[in-house]
Amino acid sequence: MKLFIAAIGTETNTFSPIPTGWAAYREDLFVRRDGSLTSPHWFAGPLRVWRRAAESGGHEVIESVAAFAQPAGPTRARVWAEMRQMVLDDLDAAGTPDMVLLNLHGAMVAEGEDDCEGDLASAIRARLPGVVIGVELDLHCHISDRLVAAADIVVTYKEYPHTDVDARAADVYRLAAATRSGAIRPAVAVIDCRMLAVWRTPREPVRSLVDAMSAAEGQGGVLSVSFAHGFPWADVPDVGARVIAIADGDPALADRTARAFQQRIWDLRFKTRDTLLTLNDAIGRTLAPEPGLTIFADVCDNAGAGTSSDATFLLSALVEARARNVLTGLFWDPVAVRLCFEAGEGSRLPLRIGGKVGPFSGQPVDLDVTVRALAPEASQTYGTGRQAMGDAALVSADGIDVALISLRTQTFHPDAFAALGADIRAYRSVYVKSAQHFSAGFAPVAERILYVSAGGAADPDFERIALPRAGRPLWPLVEDPFAGN
Repeated sequence: MKLFIAAIGTETNTFSPIPTGWAAYREDLFVRRDGSLTSPHWFAGPLRVWRRAAESGGHEVIESVAAFAQPAGPTRARVWAEMRQMVLDDLDAAGTPDMVLLNLHGAMVAEGEDDCEGDLASAIRARLPGVVIGVELDLHCHISDRLVAAADIVVTYKEYPHTDVDARAADVYRLAAATRSGAIRPAVAVIDCRMLAVWRTPREPVRSLVDAMSAAEGQGGVLSVSFAHGFPWADVPDVGARVIAIADGDPALADRTARAFQQRIWDLRFKTRDTLLTLNDAIGRTLAPEPGLTIFADVCDNAGAGTSSDATFLLSALVEARARNVLTGLFWDPVAVRLCFEAGEGSRLPLRIGGKVGPFSGQPVDLDVTVRALAPEASQTYGTGRQAMGDAALVSADGIDVALISLRTQTFHPDAFAALGADIRAYRSVYVKSAQHFSAGFAPVAERILYVSAGGAADPDFERIALPRAGRPLWPLVEDPFAGN
């Protein structure tokens, strides 16, 4: 068997002021033909899984592009066209593979193309009408009819935080290989939930929902169940949550299964809504800390949702309140990092932090800081891989420690701070710029995790998001999105 694999991803916030060009991919992940062998990046994880599975069976692997950019605004048209063509050129050069597996994000938007994943998959299908195509997606994806029509297998992550990326890659390989051998005949059904929300899978009742999805697989002909949460900060026609079910040769079973889980998700809608602290609430709890370590998540300035990760609303309030024993980060501020490296560890200097990218960033915060630590080319753990942070610095000012980075990314793991000599257990309050992924690493050592809405480019109040291109009612923008349908 000849297997063709590729990976392209970014998560596009169409409201983000940050453009996504070639530099965004090259500084994060861009490798051609050997990313599974040379890159520790987490997004190359599925390529590693597929290569190992194929080669262990004595099969040939042909690898194309492995590319990922931090979430931001739309990818430039030229960049998408060139990257797409690279995959197609590699495919043409490969001859006719027996199977094509794609690791895609699902919420990638380019200038002039709302559905990059569907665009690529349909182009491959046009070249290879009889070849099995399997696709893995981030659960924060848009599911288009074009993508589903082009692919035999579509599987999303089940977990948020995404701790199951490689496990779902193994599912894609298993199902695609079984399809190729004729052992199964996948029938795919997709049901639109017509919902915008955040579902945190470690917490009930979402935990039980995910467990029920897993339990349904392998029962009575059901092969796979995926809950695509969607990515709300994208004004595109396919925005919103969906359920995907795959059954063995039984379209009606796939449809019933998807509808049953869609109904369950709808019935839970009020029980799964987030409870968020205001900025003032968070500061109040920081000034009167409870026993143990408290993690505050700055959800509005999460680079993983395409924000700048330099918003200063919380930092400014912490400074004004004279908070102590606080650690915060990761702040994307390459200029501040450069100044810290020039000054050196142990130096004192006046430093202007954050507030640089746009109106969602707030105003810069001026502090007299001590440079506590410097880490060139730092990285942090994410799943089974790594995420680069670039050069990083830890600075201190009057009881507040701030972690600065030169490559924009969210806070995934405590070792992001440990790379700078900061042990989160030494603090009473830690503020992380992340919405949920941090929790996998931070929850085991934290007494509590609190989510804060303090302003930024990822507004968690979905009733305020304008999505004129959605083309259909969505909850909570309307009370009943199915009325009259």
